[in-house]
Amino acid sequence: MRTWLPIVLGILLILVGGVWTGQGLGYITGSFMTGERLWTSIGLICVAGGAVLVIWGARRRRT
Repeated sequence: MRTWLPIVLGILLILVGGVWTGQGLGYITGSFMTGERLWTSIGLICVAGGAVLVIWGARRRRT
């Protein structure tokens, strides 16, 4: 696995999770996800997972 791949995937996961969280909270409208608490939870889990990937990838890159 390339050293940059977990960082890129983590950033993408953070962005997607942020959108899903925004939709779940009702800040981003126009979707079936708008105002649904389930998508808030899924989005926050994605953001946390993305942060873990970015940190892991950055530490792995240093060594």
